[in-house]
Amino acid sequence: MLTGSHLRTYNTIFQHPVSHNLDWRHVRALFEYLAEVAEQPNGNLKVTRNGQSLVLHPARTKDVAETDEIMALRHFLERSETAAPTTDKKETQWLLVIDHHEARLFCIEISGGLPKQILPHKPDDYFRHAHNSKDFSRGQEKPDPNSFFEPVAKALKATGQILIFGTGTGTSSEMDQFIAWLKLHHPELAARIIGSLVVDEHHLTDGQLLEKAREFHSIH
Repeated sequence: MLTGSHLRTYNTIFQHPVSHNLDWRHVRALFEYLAEVAEQPNGNLKVTRNGQSLVLHPARTKDVAETDEIMALRHFLERSETAAPTTDKKETQWLLVIDHHEARLFCIEISGGLPKQILPHKPDDYFRHAHNSKDFSRGQEKPDPNSFFEPVAKALKATGQILIFGTGTGTSSEMDQFIAWLKLHHPELAARIIGSLVVDEHHLTDGQLLEKAREFHSIH
């Protein structure tokens, strides 16, 4: 589980819009923590993780500023996540934890794996003011599905069974809003939801969330 500066660096790599204040030293420290890093004779770094490789070219300045370089880091982290077990034919089970600030996607069978994180394109301002909207309204605000829900749905495309955890109820629950939106826009994904549960996620570790998910599956 990432904490401290490693977690901040990881989140910055996946930030929308792309951050141009990504410290090269922090990037190297993160990859040395997550993967095997070997320095090549020309000064480049070869990073290997779960069978995937990436060659890093040390930044000419203290920050990794080029968008294509940041996207390369992001794509490497995504494709080098531990693969889900494929030893049997049962559907892989996934846990989606969603609130107003982010969504995190876990493979329930994997302990200690990093979740895929999906952030709104504008983390601090992803609600559109909507005076007369009746669609999933939250007071005078309305979540913009193009900035948050659609990327979450895209992340779920290749998954199997889906269990969703969230906080709050009714219009204060991003989980309920997302499920309602999913039934309308992606009914094939909504059909794969096997349950939803209100949890106090801010007081639970990733391990405790996964334990609750496994407990849910064992009961149902």
